[in-house]
Amino acid sequence: MRALLARLGDPQLRFPTVLVAGSNGKGSTSALLAAMAGAAGYRTGLYTSPHLERVEERLQIGGEPIASGRLGDLLDRIVDVAERETGAPPTYFEALTAAAFLWFAEERADLGVIEVGLGGRLDATNLCEPLLSLITSISLEHQEFLGDTLAAIAREKAGVLRRGRPAIVWIEEPEPAEAVRRAAAEIGADLRFGADLVRFGASAIEGWGGQRVRLTTPAGEHDLRLALLGEHQRRNLALAVLAAEALAVSGFPRLDAAAIAAGAAACRWPGRLEVIDLPGGRRCVLDAAHNAEGAEALARFLAARGEPVDLLFGVLADKAAGEMLAALAPHARQIVLTTPASPRAKSPADLPALLAGRPGVHVEADPAQALDRALALGGETVVGCGSIYLIGELRRCLRKRFGVPAAG
Repeated sequence: MRALLARLGDPQLRFPTVLVAGSNGKGSTSALLAAMAGAAGYRTGLYTSPHLERVEERLQIGGEPIASGRLGDLLDRIVDVAERETGAPPTYFEALTAAAFLWFAEERADLGVIEVGLGGRLDATNLCEPLLSLITSISLEHQEFLGDTLAAIAREKAGVLRRGRPAIVWIEEPEPAEAVRRAAAEIGADLRFGADLVRFGASAIEGWGGQRVRLTTPAGEHDLRLALLGEHQRRNLALAVLAAEALAVSGFPRLDAAAIAAGAAACRWPGRLEVIDLPGGRRCVLDAAHNAEGAEALARFLAARGEPVDLLFGVLADKAAGEMLAALAPHARQIVLTTPASPRAKSPADLPALLAGRPGVHVEADPAQALDRALALGGETVVGCGSIYLIGELRRCLRKRFGVPAAG
């Protein structure tokens, strides 16, 4: 990847970047920060992964995804250069990452907010030179690549830190926090812990439409309207606010409190506790909770609402399905188990055994038919979760039937 980018003229070095790593919340944090920078009038590129429905979603400038033809042209150039100059084609993720860097550079982006794909230290995105690095919460994930302890995974994420550059992390667990602290000391990064810098005030859930979050940072007080639901999004919002404030004193002076508020209110992040209203006053809530930490955050949200829901669940084989269902099942009237659109999907036939024989469990392997089954249960709210691949398929199904807007 380093050789490929060099042959392309090192586009990743031609615009300022913020690099965002973490296990959960890095996409939401990236989207929030990009929205704030956009509200300040900066031409902002956002690169995230994976996508929900269309690969073009991954590359955005000013909140708009790249045109299909432009992405195709970029990928043609990248693959041609890779095969001709390096002797090997890039991987799927490498090609898309190079396309994002090249597009942002050619479009003269004022700022690129780049979400790490996996880990940090060896991720293709880590070839940029961020002026600010962020790390969200850390949990056990991708252990075959990143390590089997929180400390080991944290050190991989800490690969996004840079000597002499600021880094803000939101890690509350002692083990990964200490690992990142040690890594920052070795690297010489200016490390700050967000939880030590932010004080939350009274927050209020505004029905299914969002929440109001009040917080105080060393730079001032913020009273923010946030369309994203869930208590966990308050931490992601706080990290994005701290990042915006850091950028404001590092060459982006228009990123003031007004821009922060406007960006927070404008940010939409489909598939993350996304509420889709259905005919008859019913709703479908889609959440890309794909591991135990994400399932626990979703469970806390459902517990806080205290309303019965029907659960539509599908998971990949390498995830802790038992832990996820243990967190979510107590909040469900009935459960429909299905298959995410991925070759790595876990068979739904294997999941009932994890529910200890509880009643009201249905297996429907096809996601479209599983959605029909869940809606036919007659409850007011269906919650789809377990894998981002499942969420993308459910959004497509809902758009065909009810006209749900595309994710990007």
